[in-house]
Amino acid sequence: MGVRKDLKRAKQRTDLATRTEVEIVRDEHGVVREARTAPLAPPAPTGSTADIPFTNAAEAPEAVVLRRKQGTVWQPVTAAAFAREVTAVAKGLIAAGVEPGGRVAVMSRTRYEWTVLDFAIWAAGGQSVPIYATSSAEQVEWIVRDSGARHVVTETAEHTDTVTTGTARHEQPPRIWQLTGTPAAAEAGGAVAELTALGRELPDEEVTKRRTGLTPDTVATICYTSGTTGKPKGCVLTHANLYAEAANTAELLHPVFKEVTRQVASTLLFLPLAHILGRTLQLACLTARIEIGHCPSIKPDELRPALKEFRPTFLVGVPYLFEKIHDTGRATAEKIGRAASFDRADRIAVRFGERYLDKFLGRGKGPGPGLYAAWALYDLLVYRRIRKELGGRMRYAISGGSPLDRDLNLFFYAAGIIIYEGYGLTETSAAATIVPPLRPRPGTVGVPVPGTAVRIADDGEVLIKGAIVFGAYWNNPAATDAVLRDDWFATGDLGSLDEDGYLTITGRKKDILVTTGGKNVSPAVLEDRLRSRSPVGQCLVVGDNRPFVAALITLDPEAVAHWLAVRKRPADTPLSELVHDPALRAAVQKAVDHANAAVSRAESIRAFTLVEGEFTEDNGLLTPSLKVKRHAVLAAYAEEIEALYSKRK
Repeated sequence: MGVRKDLKRAKQRTDLATRTEVEIVRDEHGVVREARTAPLAPPAPTGSTADIPFTNAAEAPEAVVLRRKQGTVWQPVTAAAFAREVTAVAKGLIAAGVEPGGRVAVMSRTRYEWTVLDFAIWAAGGQSVPIYATSSAEQVEWIVRDSGARHVVTETAEHTDTVTTGTARHEQPPRIWQLTGTPAAAEAGGAVAELTALGRELPDEEVTKRRTGLTPDTVATICYTSGTTGKPKGCVLTHANLYAEAANTAELLHPVFKEVTRQVASTLLFLPLAHILGRTLQLACLTARIEIGHCPSIKPDELRPALKEFRPTFLVGVPYLFEKIHDTGRATAEKIGRAASFDRADRIAVRFGERYLDKFLGRGKGPGPGLYAAWALYDLLVYRRIRKELGGRMRYAISGGSPLDRDLNLFFYAAGIIIYEGYGLTETSAAATIVPPLRPRPGTVGVPVPGTAVRIADDGEVLIKGAIVFGAYWNNPAATDAVLRDDWFATGDLGSLDEDGYLTITGRKKDILVTTGGKNVSPAVLEDRLRSRSPVGQCLVVGDNRPFVAALITLDPEAVAHWLAVRKRPADTPLSELVHDPALRAAVQKAVDHANAAVSRAESIRAFTLVEGEFTEDNGLLTPSLKVKRHAVLAAYAEEIEALYSKRK
């Protein structure tokens, strides 16, 4: 298995394997209360992240830093060409009236032009305000008004209509440019070409003047949290915040990945650039001159072809992506009558991954001959197909957003793909912790990012301190004071640190359920494991002030379609019939049993109901980052929840 041979070789390089030394602080009872790491990249004394394209162009003008899909071909974009395009668009923004410190909102899916605009806004001395492409007119109205953005770039005519509708009553509605979608935009080449033409007469020196006027403490972006309740809050992130995140993660990861794979590193970026993880990933890649491609969708049917074309060496995604890849593999096997074989391959992978990981970390002897033989067989039959689905070159992935099921992590590990989990928030400029290279530990979200400290408060809340932590919420001092205490950011998440400083997230502080029997239950553990098993789509665990824990579960449409096809049942079988189908409920019960295996009996799910429909952004039950809006779901399905408990009386 190639990745394991590479790991053995890299492990001998102690300078790479020990790049993150963790300092541990214990309380008087010997419990680990704090973990901190030294920075790998010193703070930038001058300049800003706006300098990255221009530094690349000066130091390595012909280096390929991005690839842009034109037709069916991924065309290379050199550092020099990218810097020229950023300059041209920055001149247009200045000509359009963007002042130093002026805010420009961008409402678009992930695409090459988003990257150009981000750096162009900074180079013009401005501040970017990302807006999710799925935002409603009401959300856009709030973000534009609260941030004071005077200019907006949209991707499509639909986005333009949303912005126009949302800001119609503003005293001074923003000026809008559109990237695609209208005859005028197509004729002009879209917003990028329009801005380039607008600034053509402006000298390049004006951009240089604006850019060099920025400092590390200058505000770079105002990122509005998607939030599960209330209005989004604008996180003010400086260039120093973004630099600390990008430079330290690039310094930590890139040397190791490059040494291990010995090939040009590349990634396909499909996370929304309105989400801070996508933005800082992009900055880290450009800092390290890792080739980036863009894909506008995380939907498996649209993403898989792009992965096969682009063939990245690593990915950064969310658990949903890895769950869908696994489920697609099983569905394919079931279609050809080999579901039992895939299930055995799954079990073998978990056992093999655990044993090999123990050997790699010096904790055991590793797989025996029989297990090795079984793994080799299923590598031919199953695991290599998983690698092929991801482009064939990928050996690493980083997962964030929510915990990844440990068994799923081990499955991919046995398939030759190491998934490093990370944890962070918008307020921490993305990752605050990450599993360090060559020290994988499935089930945890790693150790503090270099230059960061993590502390566990007396009530179990995770606190974070370091250069990556934001300084304030925009126009909201009360909210700022509620979460920043002596430079420590209170995340609202619950967790624990192990003996080596690895963090495990156990749930959200505000989501803890207390049953009438007095049992405290964290729903996150159950929900994450439930979602990792087909045919579950989304779910919500309930039980606060109730006699036992229960769950609302939606069905994944693709999984349902596959389930019907395999059983030769009509594809248009209504959900109202399926939610009561004993065979389908039995399949869901297996997912519930998998979730319950992680908790005590008192915390386990005793009953569930299958609800028709889905939790989506469109119906207001999911945030743009795919988190369930707990209060909205509780309100929408109040009758179903009451019925769950009345049946058990």
